[in-house]
Amino acid sequence: MSLRDDLREAAEDELDRAMTLGWREVSRITPWGDTFEGYTPLGRTACFERTYLWDSETGGDIRVEVTVYEAEAYESGVRVTRVIAKENRGSDG
Repeated sequence: MSLRDDLREAAEDELDRAMTLGWREVSRITPWGDTFEGYTPLGRTACFERTYLWDSETGGDIRVEVTVYEAEAYESGVRVTRVIAKENRGSDG
């Protein structure tokens, strides 16, 4: 597996985790972001950046971005994005 594939797999996994939170829960902390060190599926040390932002307007859909990169190479990292739709709040809304 290439470095890029490893970073992408790590980013997708972290995004899956980020998407387990519902709109109502995330809306209380949006906008918010955090960066921490972790490990990719192949055991590389990487920085994981998770961000929750209003997608277009405050109180609407929430854009979730995850960027995974090697500490010395942010520009070579991988960013993946999904949206938590306000109307899709399920049991949490």
